[in-house]
Amino acid sequence: MIDDFAKTYLHGDLREIREEMVGKLDGLGEYDIRRPLTTTGTNLLGLVKHLTLTEARYFGEIFGRPFPEPLPRWDDLTVRGTDMWATEHETRQEIIDRYRRAWAHADATITELPVDAPGHVPWWPRPDVLLFNILVHVLTETNRHAGHADILREQLDGALATDGHRDAEHWAARRTEVDRAARAVAGPQ
Repeated sequence: MIDDFAKTYLHGDLREIREEMVGKLDGLGEYDIRRPLTTTGTNLLGLVKHLTLTEARYFGEIFGRPFPEPLPRWDDLTVRGTDMWATEHETRQEIIDRYRRAWAHADATITELPVDAPGHVPWWPRPDVLLFNILVHVLTETNRHAGHADILREQLDGALATDGHRDAEHWAARRTEVDRAARAVAGPQ
């Protein structure tokens, strides 16, 4: 049986990881938060923008509580992927503020509905869900993108999500050791 303890626990984890996501933007300039850092164009501000849509949609329309701001339709293929990057007309602050408004909307849904409240996700193969399922899904999605953000941020300026007590010398030695082990297995090139 799923109980309120599970709901409270998952909601607490979601609240923490949201703040970490926004924190990944701290101290970086506009170019660095927007520039494509992978072949697919993944970037830090785009991840935040994407998670806004994720929370607004999953904790909104899935439970008959639509987010009050316009969202692209989930079935409109012409806009698919536009939530993964920010145009030059969208400011960092606008995107962060909208993310926080999506949190507030999601938090209201999570708080007001029981953990076994039914919802419907039309794009899922098994569309009938409970609030519990959506909490787990959104927490998983947010953690997944937080991992991406950790790697992107490290790539940009070396900032680390954990182990802040270790210095650059420690990490250079670790990288050298990892590279040595990889070369030893690979053999002569």
